[in-house]
Amino acid sequence: MSDFAILSPSQQVADYLRGELLRETWIGMMPGSPQLSAALGIDRKTIDAAMCLLEEDGLLIAQGAGRKRKIILPSRRAPTNLRIAILANEEDDCKVDYVMNLMFALNEAGHKAFYAPRFLNEMGMNVKLVKRLVLQTEADAWLVVAASRDVLQWFSKQPLPVFSLFGRRRGLPIAAAGPDKIPVLAEVTRKLIALGHKRIVMMVRPPRRIPTPGALERAFLMELAAHQLPVSDYNLPSWDESIGSYLARLDSLFASSPPTALIVDEIPQLVGTLQYLARKSIRVPEDVSLICTDHSPSLNWCDPPISHIRWDSRPVIRRILRWASNISRGKKDLRQTLTPAEFVYGGTIAVAAKSRM
Repeated sequence: MSDFAILSPSQQVADYLRGELLRETWIGMMPGSPQLSAALGIDRKTIDAAMCLLEEDGLLIAQGAGRKRKIILPSRRAPTNLRIAILANEEDDCKVDYVMNLMFALNEAGHKAFYAPRFLNEMGMNVKLVKRLVLQTEADAWLVVAASRDVLQWFSKQPLPVFSLFGRRRGLPIAAAGPDKIPVLAEVTRKLIALGHKRIVMMVRPPRRIPTPGALERAFLMELAAHQLPVSDYNLPSWDESIGSYLARLDSLFASSPPTALIVDEIPQLVGTLQYLARKSIRVPEDVSLICTDHSPSLNWCDPPISHIRWDSRPVIRRILRWASNISRGKKDLRQTLTPAEFVYGGTIAVAAKSRM
């Protein structure tokens, strides 16, 4: 049985307006929120939220404050079913719920979605190896998961359509989507500082740090600096793509200046960190606060709950389906979207050990 989803009022209104747009009830420009609110008997806030969803779908384009939105109807050209290769970062990506749901949704839409035979992590984000893989794979379009800047720059210059799910895509001419974690991480960092934490470490994979820190990591470092805390490689330590290197880095951190708070980027590293801390008899949150910047259903089984950043994957899946639909109709689509994220406080954050009375 497929998952049952209860639509919000704005989603219900968006579905109704979408149908009217496709029936060409309005041509050229969309009526304004006041007119639609009066005609439908629905408050303007809900109408505005529904219009934003239609903008995400590419059916409406905002023209600026006080101006009506432009209507962009899908091409009448018959769609072509696409062979979409999914280039995952690592094998575990194929087991994540939203990636599996995305694969199912693409196939349900008539496309043939399949995993590429190799993974980015396995190839060391080597552009030459990625190029060879692309040339050897029969695909009409590519969906790339959590790729480095170099890899996405190469893809952006290719004639094949490509969509970046996560990854360092900002500023590149490439379709993309992902959660907007930056304001949430800034909030988390401020919360830790308010609790007396001065030694806060964020553990992220090399592509998030090399050649320079990504937008999320920069936001973290800037928040530290804004509170007059020293910023160095200590806060964003280096390690390579191996378990041994990750654990060795944790060893070095706790041997010299033990962090009072750890921010871990992904669920696999979170699991490894929890095991490491347990083996070293380092208590959470008594000795170190622990936060993960991603979510997994497995976190629901933790007691106390792990403090983490959560986001809804459904808008991202809808965005990718819209991209595939546009590409299948011969329409160029390079739009990048962000999905709101939120912080789940959990029970793994506490006052910094040396700040307790």
